[in-house]
Amino acid sequence: MKKGVTTMESRRLGSQGLVVSALGLGCMGMSEFYAPKDDAESAATIRRALDLGITLVDTADMYGPFKNERLVGDAVRDRRAQIVIATKFGQKRAEDGKFLGIDGTPEYVRSACDASLARLGVDVIDLYYQHRVDPNVPIEETVGAMGDLVRSGKVRFIGLSEASAATIRRAHKVHPITAVQSEYSLWTRDPEDEVLAACAGLGIGFVAYSPLGRGFLTGRFKQTTDIEPGDRRHDHPRFHEENFNFNLAIVKRLEPIAAAKGCTLAQLSLAWVLSRSKSIVPIFGAKHVHYVEENIRALDVTLADEDLKNLDDAAPKGATAGLRYPAKTIGNVNR
Repeated sequence: MKKGVTTMESRRLGSQGLVVSALGLGCMGMSEFYAPKDDAESAATIRRALDLGITLVDTADMYGPFKNERLVGDAVRDRRAQIVIATKFGQKRAEDGKFLGIDGTPEYVRSACDASLARLGVDVIDLYYQHRVDPNVPIEETVGAMGDLVRSGKVRFIGLSEASAATIRRAHKVHPITAVQSEYSLWTRDPEDEVLAACAGLGIGFVAYSPLGRGFLTGRFKQTTDIEPGDRRHDHPRFHEENFNFNLAIVKRLEPIAAAKGCTLAQLSLAWVLSRSKSIVPIFGAKHVHYVEENIRALDVTLADEDLKNLDDAAPKGATAGLRYPAKTIGNVNR
């Protein structure tokens, strides 16, 4: 790994002119799902990320619910001009946290956007995603309403999250899609089947969430009891006892590669995602300043062809045991 000060790179998302930092910050875990939470530390983490050159900050209305957009908005209030705020709509929740289903109706698109603008305290959302595809509403109707938001000046660019290649193609005919966000990492390589090729063919950027496998690829978890009580990872099959040790073996195979490169497992995993294409931007989740400072050093890791082969051998496509989401929600992804 190169020594010295890390220089943040820029990458172009899509062909409509959106340029962001090569690494983005995912803020979901700051407000929900991953225990514990500390708003002051989270806000400091966001600001430190901006100090280090990260410009893409990712949130959603349903994180919290509703708390994360407010947290992000407050943290970046005096830095608005330097950042790209990405948020999402479509997974409806009540104030008490109850999940109310997926809604892609034009009416909801408009109301959700207005609510997010108010919580963020901004005049325009830079990148607005449909969080999950609504099977009961034609994608053309949803994206048509999103395009209206662009024309009205409330949104700059639009995207889709966890959409299939076929859905992406249909959507792009209605209004240019700037980015598709889906899970992608050394242990989740599903987008390689069709989605990455569809995005490349249409000139759409790809934002990889959970590039560290929800923390598993950092080597942090040695046994299931390392996961905090109340942490959502308890619900994810890949962290269940019957799959845990099998998946831990993948991490063990990655450790000597990281050691040889003089980097951490997290830096190695991020460097791998970065190496896949210049149009791919991984967004890592972090709730503490030191993780941001560590993770951006992934930009200093250079992977040679031999390194990439070793990584493929250590974590081949399809090697991970268990579904990437609980059985009750796995049907909502890649739709």
